[in-house]
Amino acid sequence: MHYDRRKFIRTGLVGTAAVVTGCMPNGVTEESPGTIANGPSPGKGPIVLSTWKHGLMANTKAWQVLSAKGSVLDAVEQGVSVVESDLSNRSVGLGGHPDRDGSVTLDACIQDHNGKAGAVAFLQRFEHPISVARAIMDRTPHVMLVGKGAEQWALENGFEQLDVEIPEVRQAWQEWLRTSTYKPIANIENHDTIGMIAMDSDGQLAGSCTTSGMAYKIHGRVGDSPIIGAGLFVDGEVGAACATGVGELMIRTSGSHTVVELMRQGRTPEEACREAVRRVAKHVPANEAMQVGFLALRADGLYAGRSLYAGFDYAAKTNSVEGMVDAGYDREWE
Repeated sequence: MHYDRRKFIRTGLVGTAAVVTGCMPNGVTEESPGTIANGPSPGKGPIVLSTWKHGLMANTKAWQVLSAKGSVLDAVEQGVSVVESDLSNRSVGLGGHPDRDGSVTLDACIQDHNGKAGAVAFLQRFEHPISVARAIMDRTPHVMLVGKGAEQWALENGFEQLDVEIPEVRQAWQEWLRTSTYKPIANIENHDTIGMIAMDSDGQLAGSCTTSGMAYKIHGRVGDSPIIGAGLFVDGEVGAACATGVGELMIRTSGSHTVVELMRQGRTPEEACREAVRRVAKHVPANEAMQVGFLALRADGLYAGRSLYAGFDYAAKTNSVEGMVDAGYDREWE
């Protein structure tokens, strides 16, 4: 069953997001209890933002790391790793839908405050590609390893492979083989990463991104999630951004890098996300509902999101608010 994000946005996160009464800090609105308004005032960290509903549990874990005085880099790694371990998730980790050949292939990247980065692509049978990406960053002079070489390196560096067989996923793939057709559908979880960007109480930034990629993609396809500048970009002097949706569109526009560079030029996070979406929209064929969403966190703590179509929400956690945010979109792209 596909998760209906539009229904979720209408009903809010009753019992999960914080309901704030009286003075509404950081954008929480009385009109929409349980949902945080997009674009709070600048504030001191910690701040943790991540894409989609699965970002809630990722944020909880990241916050635990930050509360225990862990580094923001550890927080973004461990935060998204919780989602990688969730075998009920069909777009992240080993529980994800396979490619057209029946193989689940994983992509991930991570980047710190100073721009140091690690990435892995086309990885198979490893539970935590984000941790392999972190190890590549920490232990090698490289940024990205892919495929068999990445798997060999991971095994040599203490990571273990894991065989996972999920009957409902295998059955869905076999049913897909009858027609073997693929068409992206906005807000349907067949290509939704988890991207996370965060700031600690000292203003240090970091980000992470991990995915199992598009369902039934061509074997060997790699999207934006492991590509620094496309699915994720962090510059400690300016801010951080991450993306979700159809990866090819982010790659063509260097989407996350674009958002950060626009903030460097003086745009607010919301303005930067809107301009990045506008540029992406040029690459979307008429009547093709290919969703793209961006998150941006500026170095002063101001954050926002934006998407090409309605339906993109993200999880936010700060010292004063916690819950889902409707990122917003511009109707001109409908």
